[in-house]
Amino acid sequence: MPSTTAVGFGGFATAPFGAGQERVRMAWGSDLGDEKPQQPGGCYYLLPQPRTAKGYRIAFMIEQDRFARIDVDAIDITAPGGGKVGMSTQDIDTLYAGRVQKQPHKYVEGGQYLRVADSGGGPGVLVFETDATGRVSSWRVGVSPQIDYVEGCS
Repeated sequence: MPSTTAVGFGGFATAPFGAGQERVRMAWGSDLGDEKPQQPGGCYYLLPQPRTAKGYRIAFMIEQDRFARIDVDAIDITAPGGGKVGMSTQDIDTLYAGRVQKQPHKYVEGGQYLRVADSGGGPGVLVFETDATGRVSSWRVGVSPQIDYVEGCS
């Protein structure tokens, strides 16, 4: 798993958002599979191999041949600023005080999207998804417009 400082508002380790997929592969340092877009420039994910039964854990979105977003559903991977899967909405409000914008979840009744802009003024955005009980179920960090794709590459 990545170090606590590997995932940031600007990208992953030595792979900034906007880099090509080879840079992401080099930054990860292990097998990310051989996924390709269905059409040139299309959206797809690089996923650590072998896959686990626990979900995707971490995934790297590529669109228009550029690294655009990181998706996380694992409790042991830390978001920039300290957020994690399993935390409450109140925990996120405390960690990112004054920076959290809340929106209703598109598919989960009572769930929310908690959107946090980069405090450094960069283009990166962090989005936590909560379930109906107010617990973070997943999070993502990336750049616009891909950060706002609620269905990933679907």
